[in-house]
Amino acid sequence: MAYHLAQLNIARFRRPQTDPVNADFINALERVNSTAEDQPGFVWRFTGEGDNAIDVQAFEDPNIAINLSVWRDMETLAAFVYRSDDHRSIMRRRREWFDKLEFYLVLWFVEAGTVPTVEEAKARLAHLRTQGPSSRAFTFREPFPAPGNGEATPILDECA
Repeated sequence: MAYHLAQLNIARFRRPQTDPVNADFINALERVNSTAEDQPGFVWRFTGEGDNAIDVQAFEDPNIAINLSVWRDMETLAAFVYRSDDHRSIMRRRREWFDKLEFYLVLWFVEAGTVPTVEEAKARLAHLRTQGPSSRAFTFREPFPAPGNGEATPILDECA
């Protein structure tokens, strides 16, 4: 059976999303999402009413934005996250727009062809927060292999 890597990352805006201070981030979403979709290994991403998920309120806090996607494997996701100029340029500025969160990213494997739900992704993040990394919910720093695939190599956060 083949597996793909699902990921959820969240961010809490320091100010309401519509505040002009967030304009550079909001205006970059289309470009960064397009870059992601053009990457080798990209499979799927969650969108709301527009072509992004910025309008989806998945948490009680209306300032929390979500990004949910599926990739072929950890290496292709890491290549986008850590080596894409478009993504890196936004990540370098994240402190301008977002509060620091202890748990903002969760990774897990899904059967190829499976699309994770927002509720499932939130449950995986909660599991990581309460139980720590496991094959059910993990991070780049503490990865787990796809079922039946031996060991996983940590991918350190180069954007920090």
